[in-house]
Amino acid sequence: MNICAIIPSLDPDEKLLEVVAALKEKAFAHIIVVDDGSSDKHYFDVISEDCDVLHHAKNLGKGRAIKTALNYYLNNYSPECLGVVLADSDNQHDIEDIYACASEILNSGRLVLGTRNFSLEEIPLRSRLGNKITAFIFRSLCGLNISDTQTGLRALSNECVMLFLDTPGERFEYETNMLLDAKKHGIEIRQIPIKTIYLEKNKKSHFNPLLDSISIYKVLLKFLWASLFSTFIDFAVFAFLIFLLKDVQKSLQIFAATAIARAVSSFLNFLANKNLVFKSKNGLRVSAAKYYTLCIIQMLCSYGGVYALTLLLGFKPLILKIMVDFVLFLISFQIQREWVFKNGKKH
Repeated sequence: MNICAIIPSLDPDEKLLEVVAALKEKAFAHIIVVDDGSSDKHYFDVISEDCDVLHHAKNLGKGRAIKTALNYYLNNYSPECLGVVLADSDNQHDIEDIYACASEILNSGRLVLGTRNFSLEEIPLRSRLGNKITAFIFRSLCGLNISDTQTGLRALSNECVMLFLDTPGERFEYETNMLLDAKKHGIEIRQIPIKTIYLEKNKKSHFNPLLDSISIYKVLLKFLWASLFSTFIDFAVFAFLIFLLKDVQKSLQIFAATAIARAVSSFLNFLANKNLVFKSKNGLRVSAAKYYTLCIIQMLCSYGGVYALTLLLGFKPLILKIMVDFVLFLISFQIQREWVFKNGKKH
């Protein structure tokens, strides 16, 4: 198995010895274990003859431990090895599943995820709910249909190893950022079903379902800030023009306010989305043509929706503007992500 196994670990017990023994039996080329600031070094001393053991002087987080190992791997074992497989130190990943994910990298995969079945009753409630919520957000906001977003069993090609060294995040949010970076760079993600093992109901997990979930959702919300900002600009300009043109015919008033507001906000939004949010590598002309095609359609839909609802319901245009543009905002985000700023897929 011309793959290097990487095990980040914090305060391990004897299960770490079992994981290392199983990896040795499967003849992985190398094993790198990262001690992320553990207070007791006993188990790391035991495995030191069989593994490369790297130490953090204090706990820096799982993300930092993984990047420490990836950097060490690139300096010492690449390109002789063809990739790495990441696994947890608590023996919750079956060795056959670890081997299967590593083999998939050798066959054709770029990023391979070992995905658990979260419909099983024996899975702890916090893990079941946390994963389902995160998977829903990934699917809705990012267009990533991943059944197990928090899996620690992942196999990476050498290209992914180099890419993910630049991925932000020091703790559990790093694993989420890894998936977002794969999406951004058009990296194929393969999912392999694995055994679902929770020892002692996952009591030894260092994942905090509240604090670490907040970090994860903050990462996802970064996709939305530019659109929300431009929506605010759009609404502010629209409100100002509605007031300024209050003596103009209603249809012309709404059309002029909508057009000018969208022209201002769309310019700011295009620059932010291309360069900061989606970080598209596509040409400026192509992206701009697609973006403004969408923008014109969205503007006409906004005008038509607000005007029609104004006549139908008799509400003030500002209230209806919020309702109509919120729906259009959600639709527009999906189209921008999947069409306007989508980078070409790597094979």
